[in-house]
Amino acid sequence: MKLIVGLGNPGKGYEGTRHNIGFAVAELLATRWGLGLSREKFQARFGQGEFAGQRVALLQPMTYMNLSGEAVMAAGRFYKLELEDLLVISDDMDLPVGRIRLRAEGGSGGHKGLADIERRLGTQAYARLRCGIGRPELEEFDPVEWVLTRFAEGEREPAAQANQRAAEAAECWIRQGIDAAMTRFNCPP
Repeated sequence: MKLIVGLGNPGKGYEGTRHNIGFAVAELLATRWGLGLSREKFQARFGQGEFAGQRVALLQPMTYMNLSGEAVMAAGRFYKLELEDLLVISDDMDLPVGRIRLRAEGGSGGHKGLADIERRLGTQAYARLRCGIGRPELEEFDPVEWVLTRFAEGEREPAAQANQRAAEAAECWIRQGIDAAMTRFNCPP
């Protein structure tokens, strides 16, 4: 089983925000694979099926960002998941809008969802796919407020293209593994 977790916050008020880009990519994958994300399981929206001959599951934690690890742990225990079969998709303020970056492991970079997953797993050794949301131009802009904004008109197309590339990167990860996916997708769009 390959588990892909798209991070975000539940609720209509958060739809389309920068912080919910992980949810958006998970929904895109669900559409591409013909899976529904309508089941409630593991304190998450959940769907499972098959892609490229692999059993796959998509997860959108409904616990809010800073408690994302609860759903990841529950699903991981249920499926007896190995860490190399986990991919977490999140937003990243340190990447410009339109860029994605895959890593086999690493720190949270201050991302509360990734930090909670690391704390609960007891390791940083799981794959993550970060999608750029950019930084605000004004230095006094609060990062917490920034991640809850929606993409500006000129950012929407690059963000949508990055979501497509992120979905392709996740599919490459399933087919060929993290090293091949990093080689192919860790370059400017």
